[in-house]
Amino acid sequence: MKRFFRFDELNTSYRTEIIAGITTFLSMAYILFVNPNVLTLQGVPDSAINGGRMDAGAIFTATAIASAIGTLIMGVFAKLPIALAPGMGLNAFFAFTVVLTYGIPWETALAGVLASGVIFMILSLSGLRELLINAIPPTLKLAVGAGIGLFIAFIGLKNANLVVMSEDTVVALGDIHSGPALLAIFGIFVTAILLVKGFRAAIFIGMIITAAAGMIVGLIDPPTAVGEVVGSVPSLAPTFGAAFAHFGDIFTIQMLTVILTFLFVDFFDTAGTLVAVATKAGLMKDGKLPNPGQALLADSGATVAGAILGTSNTTAYVESTTGVGAGGRSGFTAVVTAICFLLALFFSPLLSVITNEVTAPALIVVGVLMCSSLKDIEWDKVELAVPAFFTILMMPLTGSIATGIAVGFIFYPLTLLVKGRVKEIHPVMWFLFVVFLLYFIFLA
Repeated sequence: MKRFFRFDELNTSYRTEIIAGITTFLSMAYILFVNPNVLTLQGVPDSAINGGRMDAGAIFTATAIASAIGTLIMGVFAKLPIALAPGMGLNAFFAFTVVLTYGIPWETALAGVLASGVIFMILSLSGLRELLINAIPPTLKLAVGAGIGLFIAFIGLKNANLVVMSEDTVVALGDIHSGPALLAIFGIFVTAILLVKGFRAAIFIGMIITAAAGMIVGLIDPPTAVGEVVGSVPSLAPTFGAAFAHFGDIFTIQMLTVILTFLFVDFFDTAGTLVAVATKAGLMKDGKLPNPGQALLADSGATVAGAILGTSNTTAYVESTTGVGAGGRSGFTAVVTAICFLLALFFSPLLSVITNEVTAPALIVVGVLMCSSLKDIEWDKVELAVPAFFTILMMPLTGSIATGIAVGFIFYPLTLLVKGRVKEIHPVMWFLFVVFLLYFIFLA
């Protein structure tokens, strides 16, 4: 085992790798509870959801198993200390844009996730991945990440009723004197303080403290028995295989746009995360990621598995840097994290205490972290600033990640063309320009 994971070469040990794996898990364990909350559109009336609501227990199980599968593949085949789980932002796009706004049944949305995973897998096995990575300009990659951050932070604020609808101003400050709103505000402050103090599992710990505070003041019913904390693994039956049964429903222009968005966000989010974590771990060789094909295959394979099980796109998590910070250097770190996800399957009863007020701070703080990419956008170059700005702005204002991407991808070639930088526009960008223009003409 030590030879397989190159412990001596990487100057690591079982103790270090185990601690790193557990650290990584704790830093991203929040997804086990946030993902079911988002995908079930908790707080949204049943009448507003076309085709019914997903089952929270099945999503919890799908989240844990898909995370374990992807992380295990990453550890054993790519041999990188990187963990995977359903991506924040992608789950919000799935639920709030595809299902709630577009009115697409969740089964068809899962079929779209499956299709994007299969395409991602083909790209991972071919030389097309380099073509696609090079085709999308860095400005738009950065803008998409920041826009998604604002989008999910806005969802968190709405879920906690800190931001509400207004006839006069569209949105306005909610009743911040209500118990649930005050609990969410408390959770935001606690999580922010933990982050500032450098706690690696700040988001997860923040959720635990917020839930505990909610129980103390009587806003959340506390578990009264062991069976309300540890229980049997929830059945996958409500979601398992639904993507296959509805695969024939994805062949529409609207679903093509959805699949492209799933693919684009997943692909570049993964690529960026892989480079960031590998760089922090000192694993980059001559500026290149070790085993890139295997790493991308782990991500795409996990997305396919997750879609079959019943969850949105699975992607590499930047929280893996916490494990690297704890000394993790080999794929054994990922193996330990995968085992932790499997053990977590028995704690599904805790879903009952993870309310909107508890998950809202997690969504908002993750949004803060994702907006860090704003600093790298070249705002002094108007031809780049305009498409970046509209990409970021339109996501939260229209409630659609796809719309933000579409607007930005339309503006980009036009502004560079006017600036006289037409030679810098990749042919793929012109293709996407036409696709998204047709999307607005015929569908939006």
